[in-house]
Formats: sequence, C-alpha cells, structure tokens
Amino acid sequence: MKKTALAALAAATLVLTGCASAEEEVVEETTEEVVEETTDESTEETMEEETSEESMEEEASPAAPGDIVAVASEAGSFTTLVAAVEAAGLVETLQGDGPFTVFAPTDDAFAALPEGVVDALLLEENLEVLQQILTYHVVPAEVFAADVTTGDVETVEGSTIAVEVGDQVTLNGSATVVTTDVEASNGVIHVIDQVILPEGVDPAALVE
Repeated sequence: MKKTALAALAAATLVLTGCASAEEEVVEETTEEVVEETTDESTEETMEEETSEESMEEEASPAAPGDIVAVASEAGSFTTLVAAVEAAGLVETLQGDGPFTVFAPTDDAFAALPEGVVDALLLEENLEVLQQILTYHVVPAEVFAADVTTGDVETVEGSTIAVEVGDQVTLNGSATVVTTDVEASNGVIHVIDQVILPEGVDPAALVE
C-alpha cells in the first residue's frame, strides 16, 4: 500500500511537473509572439510616421523658383516682354548663371508705347534696337529692394539708369517700380510700369 501510494504520488508529481513545464513553454511562446507582434506593429507605425513626416516636409517645402525667363513666363503679365526676349535671342542669356536684376515692364507698359512700336521692334530688321532696349533693363548683379539706393546703375547695355529712392523707386524720372523682389534662381525681378530707353534710342522713329 505504501509503495503504491508513493508510486502514485511520484506519478502525480511528474504529471504536475510536466504540466508546469508545458504551461511555462506555452507562456514563453505566447510572450515571444506578443513581443514579436508588438515589435512588428511598432516598427510599422514608426515607418508610417516617418513616411508621413517626409511627405509633409515635401508638401511644406516650396518649390525652388525657375530662372528669370521661366518666372516671367509663369507670371502671366509679361507676355510682351517674354516675346521680345525670344525675338532678340536673349533667352539663353537670361537663363544663364547670372546673377541678374531685371526691371521688367508689364504688358500694359509695352502697350503704352506709340502704336505700332512693339510690332516694329519684333521685326528682324530692328533686332539691334530691340536688344539695346531689353539689355538696358538688365543689371549684371543681384540687387534686392532693401539694397537699392539713389544713384546711377550700370546696365548690361552699357549705359546707366538713374535710380531715385523716395516714397517710391523711380527710374530715369519716369518709370515706377510697382513690385519688388520677385525671386528667380539666377537673380531677381522688379516690376516697372513703363518701358525705359537708353539715351539716343527712339523706337517711335521705327514707325514714322
């Protein structure tokens, strides 16, 4: 009887030990699975957050401006100027490294010229005059509004523009700067309300 009881006790102990071991293995496996799932989920969430942050940064970062010709073309108010630049063969020049400052007359500024002048300037026979006028609007340096002072400024054409700084900035006592600091990748554009002319150039004579 005692032997039988001891044997039964020993068997029960083995069974319990086996159950405990099995339970421990199950707990360990379950814990490993939970840890792996948690790790995977955390990794996925981290990757999603990083991707989301990168997308937001890309959306928040403004696109870099194009060159002077591209910026003028996209503005929509310089169609005559852009057409003139193309006719004068100056596109590649104004797409160059620069830097340049361009005093850009609006379409209305060109329209204010005597009737027929713009059409005459775009003719191949008047190419030299057109180039003179356009390069007179270009300064071979990057000058922002905050740096503009009263005085004469040399242009790509070779002669100078008389700049007067007061309540407004005027050029040669006639054209007014109406918008400043339109940035481009190779310089800056200041918008003016009149076409300015180098000394000795009279485009009206082209239509007389």
